Amino acid sequence: MKKIKTAIIVWVAIYPTITLIQYLFGDILNKLPLVFRTLILTLVLVPSMVYLLIPFWTRLLTKQD
Repeated sequence: MKKIKTAIIVWVAIYPTITLIQYLFGDILNKLPLVFRTLILTLVLVPSMVYLLIPFWTRLLTKQD
């Protein structure tokens, strides 16, 4: 059951973040080649997931246990 909860936490953190980045910067990013678009997304997403969003959602969702 722990892996399912971890997968849900990651999804809850990553989906809105990718959607927001695409909404705000999609026009600019879409002009770039796929390799650079992916590079920029991962440069923003990985640190924000590791240091901000995953810890935030983990604390929020594990308080309910």
